[in-house]
Amino acid sequence: MTSNDLFGAMPVALATEILEYSHATDKKLYRAAVEAVAQARKERSVFLERQPREQRHSFMIGSLNRPDLAVAADTLLRHWLLKKHNALLVDFLNALGVPHEHGVVENLPKTVDDAVLKNAINQLLAKHPAPVVAVYLHAFNSMNGENWTNLDTDLHEDDRLELKK
Repeated sequence: MTSNDLFGAMPVALATEILEYSHATDKKLYRAAVEAVAQARKERSVFLERQPREQRHSFMIGSLNRPDLAVAADTLLRHWLLKKHNALLVDFLNALGVPHEHGVVENLPKTVDDAVLKNAINQLLAKHPAPVVAVYLHAFNSMNGENWTNLDTDLHEDDRLELKK
């Protein structure tokens, strides 16, 4: 699932949270996302900026699922995950036994043991909100260099990891 697919599949409240977080913590990133959406929709960015934030975010969420906005969606997701939910990243990598520095990995293993993965997923779901865990694991499996088939299987078969609108 690409980052723009994730924006199309995740609950609107979660997508709104991502936009609100970038608005509050990284104005430059947020402004770049507004400009990307405006350009893709053939609008002037000032048109979006003058809208009430709730209306602007609704418009942006409806747009960020487009393939031409994959870079903007990817950047917003990465920022939100690395900054706001860093503990989740650290917990997952620790449970897998993957060396990292504050949730950032240089080289992922090509595979991971099924039992270790299931245990890591269970730990995450016990400690963190399920929608956030689902978005993270979908993003992790599609945005990294390695795509673990057992994680892909779990994402499709485990109802707790389903992205619900």
